[in-house]
Parts: sequence; structure tokens; C-alpha cells
Amino acid sequence: MADLPLSGIRVCDLTWIIAGPTATRVLADFGAEVIRVEHAQAVDAIRLGRPIVGDGPTLNNSGFFSYFNRNKKSILLNVRHPMGMDVLKKLIAASDVVVENFSSGVMESWELDYPQLKAIRPDIIYCSISGFGHSGRDKAFTTWGPTAQALCGLAITSGLPGKMPAGWGYSYMDHTAGYAGAIAIMAALHHRNRTGEGQHIDISQVEAGIVLNGPAVLDYTVNGRSWRREGMPPGNHAWEPAVAPHNTYRCAGDDRWVAIAAMNDAEWQALVRAMDEPAWAADPRFATNAGRLAHQEGLDARIAAWTAPQEDYAVMALLQAAGVRAGVCQRASDRFERDPQLAARDWWHRLEHGEMGEVDYDGVVPKLSLTPGQLRSAGPLLGQDTWSVLEEVAGMTPEEIAEHEAMGVLM
Repeated sequence: MADLPLSGIRVCDLTWIIAGPTATRVLADFGAEVIRVEHAQAVDAIRLGRPIVGDGPTLNNSGFFSYFNRNKKSILLNVRHPMGMDVLKKLIAASDVVVENFSSGVMESWELDYPQLKAIRPDIIYCSISGFGHSGRDKAFTTWGPTAQALCGLAITSGLPGKMPAGWGYSYMDHTAGYAGAIAIMAALHHRNRTGEGQHIDISQVEAGIVLNGPAVLDYTVNGRSWRREGMPPGNHAWEPAVAPHNTYRCAGDDRWVAIAAMNDAEWQALVRAMDEPAWAADPRFATNAGRLAHQEGLDARIAAWTAPQEDYAVMALLQAAGVRAGVCQRASDRFERDPQLAARDWWHRLEHGEMGEVDYDGVVPKLSLTPGQLRSAGPLLGQDTWSVLEEVAGMTPEEIAEHEAMGVLM
């Protein structure tokens, strides 16, 4: 791993579910040694969800868990036991970074808030990810990815005109906060390289979402327009800039769709030519963008009638060749089985998992030309690295480890 950007960086990973594991996954992909501290009596919930082999969930057959925890190690440690806390402090002392995404106050209750972590290792970088952050009136409130989306204002800006808010999909804010965490940790590592100083990174999932809500805030601040007025949010139609056609259209097959956007008159004319210049396209109502917007419903119906009998990928290829922005509304299976672009960019990889056998993993984003990230190992079995980590990182002897195991500390 000597050629990876984060080689030599050790992360004590106290995370769970999605937000924290997303941050540490990025670090692991680029070479950091990430040690997940787990407890068999309170396992990460995603270890028990979405098994991809076997008849039911075990602690090790969750594709969900393996996806977020590739390239990581796993140790079992009961930190509620005094001897377990002592071991954890040894790991922290040997680590560059500590990451957790508990509710605000949990680490303080363990006597492991930033001042106490700093006493263990003065240059430690401590990243906490929580719903509202570790300060302010709402710091004790608990959230989940979808509730964070609602609280930051994103959920209400999504959906179709005249419909209830649709939200932004599953745990979008967990992923976003995780990416923010990874970026912040790398910035803090750079700062420490220059100054020798560690620091506390305090990430609020709600704040991570607010910055994505900029267009709605700006529209209200500058124009006095609320995004919950009649006709907003616009669904698949474009409103800024307002152009037509701009929608998704049904194609042949079961629930197959293609997105088409013509951003100006030249692209509209290119679309007309690609459709073999149907007579209806010469209607004066569609000659200008203003006319197409005024008659958008009828325009969409005519384009949908053209796409309906055709295969979605064929429509995309035809329109892209004509210079029209078009893309298939892909399913997960499409990206896995049918997407030649992902295949050309070596996106999918197979890794050997201790219980599930060969498992497919997506690639590393972004691609660095000199020091690209690597997929080195599948998600770990629960506690598979306990002995090796305690020997090599915590400096414990086999006899000490065996004693801790007998005392119920390593569970």
C-alpha cells in the first residue's frame, strides 16, 4: 500500500450504519488502515440487513454492510467493560484519526470527548458526525438520514407539482455527511502535517444538507418566491432556465424510461430531425421555447408517443448521436449488467469474502492518475482482526489478549 495517498494513516473507526462508515470507507479506499471497533452484543444494524447469500441474515452475509466496510478491519471490544475501555484507549493512542457518528453526548458519556481524546494523543484528529452537531440548542436531538433531509429543507423541494413532498431517496444525507467527513479529515491531516496540531471536526448532517438547498434559498431571498407555490417543485420539468422539452418519457418494456432535455432551439431542431421530422413538430406553437413551455403538456405527450415503442438505450444512442441530451433512467441492474461505460472504466470488481464467497464491489471515486484508490479486501467478518490488531497496534501479548478474551472483554 506504499503508493496510496493515505498509507501510514490509522483510523479508529467507532462508526455505525451509513454516515460514519461512508467517511471511513473513503479513507480506507485510499490506503488508510481503518479499524472498526464492534461489539457482538450490539452489532451494527446493517450487519443484519439485506443478505446476499443464504436463507436469512447472519452477522456476516449482509451485502449492505460489506459495501460500506470494504478495505477495513474489524475487532470485537466491549468498551463497557473497564478493561475494554483501556484497550480502546491504547488503540486511540496508536491512531491518527477517531471517527464516530453517535448522537451528541455519547462520547462525552464515555469520557472520550475531544479534550479527553487529546489527553490520550495530543495530535489526534477527532471527527464527529451527528444530526445537529455538538453545540447549539438542538445538539441533543436525534435524527436519521431522511429526517435530516426534511429538517434542512431539501425534502419539501422534491417531488411533482401539486403532490406531497417526495424526499431525496434513501438516507441521502447520511451519504452526504459521510463525504463531508472524509473531505474534512483529509484537510485536517494536511493541517497537522504543516503544524503538528490535531483538531475536532464537528459535522452536522442538517448543515451538510442546507448547503445543497442554495437555489431555493437564493430564489426566495432575491426574488421572494417560495418553492412551495403552485406548480413547485417542478418535478422533471426545468424551471431555471425554463426550457422545453425537459422530461422523462416511457419506452418499450416494463417501466423503461428515457430522460430528454433540449436546452435551446438548436437542440430542439436536432431532436425534431432525430424523430424524422414528424408533422406535428412543425406546429407554430412549438417553434419557440416560449411556445413549447406554454404547450408543454401536449409536447410531452407527442414525444412520449414517439419513444413508447422504442427501446430506451436505442433512443439514447440515436439522440446523443444527433447532439440531443438524453439518458436512460437506469435501474441498478442496468448499471451492473448493461452499462458499457462502467465496464470501460473498470468500475466493477470482485473480492473474496470470508462467508459470502466472491462479491461484486463498485469502484473508487475519484480516479487519481498516479495514486488511485484500491479495492484490497471485502467487508470484514465480525471481529476477524481482533487478535492481530491487539498484538500489532495495541502492543498486547498473546497472553494478555487471551486473558481479555476469557474476561469477556473481546466480545
